[in-house]
Amino acid sequence: MSFSAWFNAHYDEKGPAKWLAFFLEAVSSLVLFTLMALTCVDVVGRYLFNSPLHGGTELTEIGLAVMVFAAMPVITWRGGHIVVDLLDRFLGS
Repeated sequence: MSFSAWFNAHYDEKGPAKWLAFFLEAVSSLVLFTLMALTCVDVVGRYLFNSPLHGGTELTEIGLAVMVFAAMPVITWRGGHIVVDLLDRFLGS
């Protein structure tokens, strides 16, 4: 399967919104992978070498903010928010 066929099969948006959604999802996934690697390096450094990664907490906070704000427009556009209706039975309509 070519990239073009895969791209058109997985993204329903039209025009530039399709490329924007792809770009934002790519940024979000790269940041998620970086956070995973950062956490692994920090844990290995902390427990094996007794020297944690300096600034690891701050880098994690920045990475989480970038990941959330990169994914938020795509989730909002697609209407994919999580809805919890625990109290609907008790509150009525």
